[in-house]
Amino acid sequence: MSAASPNSLFGMGNPLLDISAVVDKDFLDKFSLKPNDQILAEDKHKALFDELVKKFKVEYHAGGATQNSVKIAQWMIQEPHNVGTFFGCIGKDKFGEILKQKAQEAHVDAHYYEQDEEPTGTCAACITGDNRSLVANLAAANCYKKEKHLDLEENWKLVEKAKVYYIAGFFLTVSLESILKVAKHASENNKLFCMNLSAPFICQFFKDNQMKVMPYIDVLFGNETEATAFAKEQDFETKDIKEIAKKAQALPKVNKKRQRIVVFTQGKDETIMAFSDKIEVFPVLKIDPKDIVDTNGAGDAFVGGFLFGLVQEKPLDQCVRAAHYSANIIIQRAGCTFPEKPDFK
Repeated sequence: MSAASPNSLFGMGNPLLDISAVVDKDFLDKFSLKPNDQILAEDKHKALFDELVKKFKVEYHAGGATQNSVKIAQWMIQEPHNVGTFFGCIGKDKFGEILKQKAQEAHVDAHYYEQDEEPTGTCAACITGDNRSLVANLAAANCYKKEKHLDLEENWKLVEKAKVYYIAGFFLTVSLESILKVAKHASENNKLFCMNLSAPFICQFFKDNQMKVMPYIDVLFGNETEATAFAKEQDFETKDIKEIAKKAQALPKVNKKRQRIVVFTQGKDETIMAFSDKIEVFPVLKIDPKDIVDTNGAGDAFVGGFLFGLVQEKPLDQCVRAAHYSANIIIQRAGCTFPEKPDFK
């Protein structure tokens, strides 16, 4: 039985339905996509979604970075159900119904703000080899409103019940005021607020929003590409991931009772963690490249495993071990999906 109680982990973000397919280089070139990237859909990508479905064998999976991580944490915990709470905005449509059903199946307590102006958001996951290029059409996800959902008494009560909070950087493009309300609550009550750099474009084009939230971040996640983009934008003048982790850790922080922890993954290379005044490296679990099915969701799964550890107040090295375990499982499956039960010891 886990030490976690219902609603002790809170996530808020963009609920998206992933439409994933193995594509070819021509497809990436046609829509000027990098093999390994995350971007928001522009007008030039409108045809991409249709073409993906017509030309390739697609699979539909409930997605959205934060929602994925909360689901993975819940899967790792198993019992009790509904340890994870999730807030986000969907449309009143078929895709929205699928997301509701999938959240229920994953035993996540999802409370969606439902509106009918925009359809449920989608994300095209274009896979080539062990790379994935993600194109998100936020649609409804972009319509989340603090005053229409987060501020409602019954919803805010769920926020107050939590002790660990996680919001992916992607939500900075949607509702900064919602993020700040949750972040300040966590900080004032000495609870753990976690965030992810999420994508180079967030570090570049939503830097101001990102830096407004930074003083409240207790645990910062990212991968090596995002860390490098972040360092460039912050004028850290280094490309050394360990140095970047140290400098990110040293950025100003509101809650002085907790020193910031920075965790950067590097694909198959070791994970770097800055905490206290130390830098530690953790090798990832070895895997035969031929066993890798789909790296989409690996980062989300890593965070999910780490959150599983944090919610249960496990030591940090155990959190990393759980994170490596869950990421290792996810990359051997299509989409951010998982077997019935974990065998993490």
